[in-house]
Amino acid sequence: MREQRKFKIPIGPQHPALKEPESFSVALKGEKILGVDIRLGYNHRGIEKACEERTYVQDVYLIERICGICSHTHSTCFVQAVEEIAQLAVPKRALYIRTLVGELERVHSHYLWLGVAGHEIGFDTLLMYTWRDREAIMDILALLTGNRVNYGINTIGGVRRDIDSAQTKEVLKAVEQLEERTHYYIEIATEDMAISKRLSGVGMLPQEDALRLGAVGPTARGSGVNRDVRRDDPYAAYEELSFDVITDTHCDVYGRTVVRLKELLESFKIIRQVLKNMPQGPIAVKAPRKIPAGEALSRYEAPRGEDVHYVKANGTDKPERVKVRAPTLANVRTVKQMLKDRFLADMPIVIAAIDPCFSCTDRMVEIKNVDSEKEKIISWPELRSLSIEWYKAQGVDFTKLNKKLGNV
Repeated sequence: MREQRKFKIPIGPQHPALKEPESFSVALKGEKILGVDIRLGYNHRGIEKACEERTYVQDVYLIERICGICSHTHSTCFVQAVEEIAQLAVPKRALYIRTLVGELERVHSHYLWLGVAGHEIGFDTLLMYTWRDREAIMDILALLTGNRVNYGINTIGGVRRDIDSAQTKEVLKAVEQLEERTHYYIEIATEDMAISKRLSGVGMLPQEDALRLGAVGPTARGSGVNRDVRRDDPYAAYEELSFDVITDTHCDVYGRTVVRLKELLESFKIIRQVLKNMPQGPIAVKAPRKIPAGEALSRYEAPRGEDVHYVKANGTDKPERVKVRAPTLANVRTVKQMLKDRFLADMPIVIAAIDPCFSCTDRMVEIKNVDSEKEKIISWPELRSLSIEWYKAQGVDFTKLNKKLGNV
């Protein structure tokens, strides 16, 4: 028998298995994975830097666009930090509305993930079913906020829209239908051999490795890590609500699937409590245009895990610094561990199992001149020029493309 040789193959930045551009360099022996190198930076949009050149109100809408699936996550996390610096007392009704939209967004995200996971293992019927049900949630979000994706519900000091009794009835009606569907999906996941056999034992991440690598969200809870910011560091209305933190001890892709499915049931429970106990009163307080000098760190349990926003104010109407640590940045390190000694065919579902959002995650690489004593701040035109020259060195000349398009 011929000896299997070792070699490396690239997966990405453009690849059918990846929904966003990211680069994985996979070392193989035959079809067995020996190791994986992950390179970020193909989807960087400079949102943190852009926030420093815009007002706080403008930043709320910019921050929402970090991620289309977690737009409410990021805007809430950001405004919580600004409200803490400004010492604003957000009305309780606004906190309940934020919680409602946040849990609807979690349902939307988990349904989307379940469909993608089904697609990655060739179970496209599951994709069609879950994305059909996801439409119902997006319609409800549009009913409450006016938008299906970037909701624009948050403002500094509260929320921009109230909800009425007719909207409440529509939400409860949708929840009742979707809860029934979710029980059906749990039955499929636990009893259908096509899912349980394909996902069990794949992408192993023991609890000690999940803790060592700093995993968050369903990725960590699928390895038995009992952590959830909603319970451990309550924000919005969560301190007044009753729900269970779902964990699983399979420590594999199957365990992460079970966690997300059961979390859907907890979200439905939270939504019902929010609507039943919704307090009366205003939905916002007036916020100052200029935020006093100070800094704050805000945490939020996004559908993918803990989201962190740091905001530093300098007394003007623009922040001095905004820093975002999205959950995928915490979880992406675990992919290397999950793929050890697995086969190449497992890679798409293992990557999908952390529910990655590379738009949220991407960072720039800072290049320092070791011969220079002073650090240089690169302007936007200089950064663009540096990028063009870098791509030229890789054999890609965008100036030729611009001339063809007439954009010289």
